[in-house]
Amino acid sequence: MMTPEVFMLCVLAALLELDTTYAFQLTFSRGIIAAPLMSLLTGDIMAGIQVGVFTELIFADINPLGGILPPSAVVCSAVSLALHALGIDLYFAFFFGVGGAILFSLAEKLMRKNRFKWLVFWEQKITKTPSAVNRTVALALATSFLMNFILIFIFTWICGKLMLWLLPYIPVKAQFACKFAYMAVPWIGLATLVPAFRLKTR
Repeated sequence: MMTPEVFMLCVLAALLELDTTYAFQLTFSRGIIAAPLMSLLTGDIMAGIQVGVFTELIFADINPLGGILPPSAVVCSAVSLALHALGIDLYFAFFFGVGGAILFSLAEKLMRKNRFKWLVFWEQKITKTPSAVNRTVALALATSFLMNFILIFIFTWICGKLMLWLLPYIPVKAQFACKFAYMAVPWIGLATLVPAFRLKTR
């Protein structure tokens, strides 16, 4: 079921996720950029652009301030496009992507809490051996990449299996409801921006 394109998409998503906080921070992890990039692997650029725009809008009112860790736009885009590449309609795939993004942020919080001990260990190691700084940073990035890949791959695999099994049993009315909800996403996202614009104009 997991095609080479989907596997490579998960690899690219894990790399792009590093752009959020761990490395570079060149905004490649934004949905509007990440989704079209990943869609180059699946061959459906328009789906990538649509998912990217919808991802930006659905998470538009969530600001990464203080202890708030927003849902991952990369994970949302990756799961949506991977499931779409497996033959699942985009209006189903996108909501699994949103769910995956939320679950990933929860897992990220847990990993950050447990990573503190490792950070202390690495700091002590660098203090004793300054020449090991490059190797330590590379190891930290490789570990983060591997964890990102495992989480994205497993969630995509589970959702793909589940949807391919459920698809024949989903009634027409439920499919229509999902289509309607999917098309409402950009309007919901725009509506959340209205209060912000009103505050700025006062």
